[in-house]
Amino acid sequence: MTEIRFSGFGGQGIIRCGLIAGKALSLYDDKHATMTQSFGPEARGSACSSQLVVNDDKVLYPYITKPEILVSMSQDAYDQYEPNLRDDGLLLIDTDLVKPKPARAKIKTYAIPSTRFAEELGNRITANLVMMGFFTAVTKIVSEDAIKKALPGLVPDRFLGLNIKAFDKGYEYGLKLLDEEK
Repeated sequence: MTEIRFSGFGGQGIIRCGLIAGKALSLYDDKHATMTQSFGPEARGSACSSQLVVNDDKVLYPYITKPEILVSMSQDAYDQYEPNLRDDGLLLIDTDLVKPKPARAKIKTYAIPSTRFAEELGNRITANLVMMGFFTAVTKIVSEDAIKKALPGLVPDRFLGLNIKAFDKGYEYGLKLLDEEK
């Protein structure tokens, strides 16, 4: 079983990240996944998160307790959720918006300028898909193909091509980063 938390601020598409990953895993990667979400009373601007529990078998408890993977796309979300990341966890951050403290325990950190990449593609709102691509490449929890199959219906049709470009940008960056690590 794997516990994942996507976090950021309202309006970044954090909840959508959980929906996309959950749909991809459940429908196209033959896994079981549950998603829950939380956000502050303000719809936009406050810390929010979507949580996924992923398993090869049925998920018996849908809530995360101590996530193995934390994706943080805002400083507030990082500050709020990083202390609950497992000591041997994986932390993925947007370098444009998150300045992490020195890594504690055996936490492995990967960083991507997802907001800047999205702006270079012409629409800052696709930063979440840049991060999804990066997440897919670095974690290998879900397949590239499954994510792309999950996008229709979860992103507006008129922006599907741009979202796939954003995903590919993050995915390629993640693969390059892993290759450089070897």
